[in-house]
Amino acid sequence: MRALVIGATGGIGRAVTARYRSQGVEVVALSRRETGFDLRDADSVEQGMRAVEGTFDRLVVATGQLAGAGRAPEKSLREVTAEALADQFAVNAIGPALVLRHLPRLLARKGDAKVAVLSARVGSIGDNRMGGWYAYRAAKAALNQLVHTAAIELARSHPNACLIAYHPGTVATEFTRDFKREKQTPQGAAEHLCAVLEARASTDSGLFFDWSGREVAW
Repeated sequence: MRALVIGATGGIGRAVTARYRSQGVEVVALSRRETGFDLRDADSVEQGMRAVEGTFDRLVVATGQLAGAGRAPEKSLREVTAEALADQFAVNAIGPALVLRHLPRLLARKGDAKVAVLSARVGSIGDNRMGGWYAYRAAKAALNQLVHTAAIELARSHPNACLIAYHPGTVATEFTRDFKREKQTPQGAAEHLCAVLEARASTDSGLFFDWSGREVAW
């Protein structure tokens, strides 16, 4: 089996990469830190993706950011800025979309190719009861729509493939350093992600799942 992990030096991406390799899976790992793969730079994404050869059985997009343009998530409308919105969309929606456009070439047409793209429950419009976090919520909601739409198209050429949006829960990484709630370890998060992905079938493609395998409302 071959796997492609985007964002392989982040807390979750690193743990997913290590888990796959421990199972004897051949992993191609891309990241800004180690391979110069920068989601904010369309040319960087295109060059990085075009350099990847062959097809993959598993693909994980383990990227994301919480603080757009270096600003903490907004607590009120008066804190919304164009800079934070643009930066959140660049990293959490546009960058992943530029990765997804290569899926038809990178996924094996036969077999059960599976793809997970890290989203967040706060990107769910139906589950939004707290408000706030405008830029992050909006970018993740856009990502969810991109995943759902891509899954519809992918099914035409890869009928056995499965592409899902995935909420990993709160994981102990730099991303959540200031969160005081209970957190999973990156290794535990990788275990959950891989288990949820393996349990999915082509009939689940285009849906949104959390770390426990439960479907999340759009």
